[in-house]
Amino acid sequence: MTDLAVPQAQDLNTTLGFVRISEIHADGHATLEFQAGEHMCHSGGVVQGGFVTGWIDAAMAHAAMAMAGPGVVPMSLELKVSFFAPARPGLVTAKAWVERRGRSTCFFEGQLLDASGKVLAKASSTLMLADRTRVEQASSKAVAGAR
Repeated sequence: MTDLAVPQAQDLNTTLGFVRISEIHADGHATLEFQAGEHMCHSGGVVQGGFVTGWIDAAMAHAAMAMAGPGVVPMSLELKVSFFAPARPGLVTAKAWVERRGRSTCFFEGQLLDASGKVLAKASSTLMLADRTRVEQASSKAVAGAR
């Protein structure tokens, strides 16, 4: 059996081309910047849709964590993305905000913009606010069981 490595947040940030968090507010708003690279593109220099989805999803997760605090892990229950224009290599900005907050389930929206401010994609997500300790314990058990 092969050892399974648990990806670290830094590895994910590198994969996504994370640049910085430019805004984050406890009211459930976040703005993150990413550098789209040529290696993220398929035919015609268009960034693969999974990266676009990941960027907006990351912004929504950061908005949720800012709103709910460090003891919470936002877990996606549903995610819908609409693509309006192709993302190309260069700096992109993902913005996200809470639309409605429940006790453990929240609804977020987000968008991806290019450097000129053109909206490339929009997304909506239903997130469950899970207890960080329970999530980390379950992850540790799963990794140990896979060895």
